[in-house]
Amino acid sequence: MKASAASPRTAAAKKTSGIQYAALPYRVSEGTVEILLITSRRTRRWIIPKGWPVDGLQPPACAAREALEEAGISGEMEKRAIGHFRYFKHLRNGAGMSCKVDVFALKVTRERNAWAEKNDRERRWCTVADAAAAVAEPELRLMILKFGERMALPR
Repeated sequence: MKASAASPRTAAAKKTSGIQYAALPYRVSEGTVEILLITSRRTRRWIIPKGWPVDGLQPPACAAREALEEAGISGEMEKRAIGHFRYFKHLRNGAGMSCKVDVFALKVTRERNAWAEKNDRERRWCTVADAAAAVAEPELRLMILKFGERMALPR
């Protein structure tokens, strides 16, 4: 159950916390790390899949659920956050709030042709540099670049 489908009281309580969970979807193609970005529904900005906490799910599972719903992808989710970023969320009622987003790396192993929000969003694979340049949040940009550096190191 998505937070938006929860009871009004539960959904409001989650949204007032200002905490969200996100997936940083990636793949390695011919030795190059690629990041999957999606567009936001309203502003069409390039973002990563993210959303509010879901009762009964741990943060990495919440991030995985958002990746499936928003981008139609699944794979191997890291259990520990690779970092966090902050952004200002504009709510539908005209208000806004500061959000902290914990980000979990997701190695994509499956891309669906159909998914819940396919008609609401675009998705695009990018190089690390292009993904960092496309997102608006400075902390997310830096996180993507650092993740790319980490993935380029010999394992």
